[in-house]
Order: sequence, then C-alpha cells, then structure tokens
Amino acid sequence: MTTDAPRDINKNFNGSLITGVLLSILGVIAIAVPNLSTIFAETWTALILISVGFTKLVYATQTRQRGGFIWKLLLSGLYIATGIMLFVYPYTGVLTLTLLLGTFLLTEGTFELILAFRLRPQENWTWVLGNGIITLVLGAMIWFQWPFNAPWLLGTLVGVSIIFTGISRVMLSLNARSNLNPPDQTAKAT
Repeated sequence: MTTDAPRDINKNFNGSLITGVLLSILGVIAIAVPNLSTIFAETWTALILISVGFTKLVYATQTRQRGGFIWKLLLSGLYIATGIMLFVYPYTGVLTLTLLLGTFLLTEGTFELILAFRLRPQENWTWVLGNGIITLVLGAMIWFQWPFNAPWLLGTLVGVSIIFTGISRVMLSLNARSNLNPPDQTAKAT
C-alpha cells in the first residue's frame, strides 16, 4: 500500500503541471487572437446570465408562498433578457462589458486611493497608493479609448489572466515536487 502513494502523488503533480502548461498555452492563444477570445468571453457571460436567470425562475416558483414572488420573477427575467441580448447582439455586448470594466476600474482606483490615504500612518501604505494609481490609469485608458479598444481588450485581459493562472499552477507543482523530493543532505556533507 505504501508503494502506490508516491506514484499517486507524482501523478497528481504531473496532472497539475500539464494543466498549468495547457492554461499558459491557451492564454497565449487568447492574446494572439484577442477578437475571438473577446467574443468567446462575451458569449460565455451571456450563457451564464441565461442559466442564472432560469435558476432564479425555478427558485421563484418554488418559494412563491414566502413572498416577493413578483420581484423574484422580475429579477429572473432581467437575467434572462440581459443574457439573450448579449447573445443576440455580441458586439454591443462587448462594447457594454468594456465600458463596465472601465467604470469598475475607475471606481476601484478611486476607492484604493482613498484607502491609501487613510492608511498613510501605517508602514507600506504606498503599495495601496500605487495599486490605486495603476488601477485608476487603466480605467481611464479604457474610458478614453472606448469604443476603439473594445474588440481586443477583454480577450487580451482574459488571456493574461489565463497565462498567470497557468504559470502559478506550474510553479506550485514544481515547488510541491521539490518539497516532496528534497535534495540528499548527505551528498552536501561530503
């Protein structure tokens, strides 16, 4: 029984390592073809909204005796309608999602700056300040270049995110493998 444990652990490490490499490759592809990956991300968002809408619709019908049935029904309809609109009009959806992303980053950057100045007496508060400035600049770049940046922006950001997920998976796998097989201490002594 003890002989199978290292083989199972190595199989898990290899699977995690392969997954990380595949994610990194997919991230590079997403960045290489940003228009296609943008449409894919927008369509995926549309399908998620439609699925959530139908789930909320089922929940509304199952809990109609508890009150708020009309509001639950309207909310599920909003999710379904938004998902269908994104699915039917993908370019408009991309424009909208890009504008929402820019607005989100501008708002987050503003809040980060406020937080940074509240944390000013503490050590390392400048990291929060730097994060706020960078986030604010990214949001402004999206807003001032909108709608020209919409076709490629979301796909590029998704690609970068996938690459970093893949790299972190690879690094965690390699770190876990090296921790499992530490170097022989007796070889260093001689």
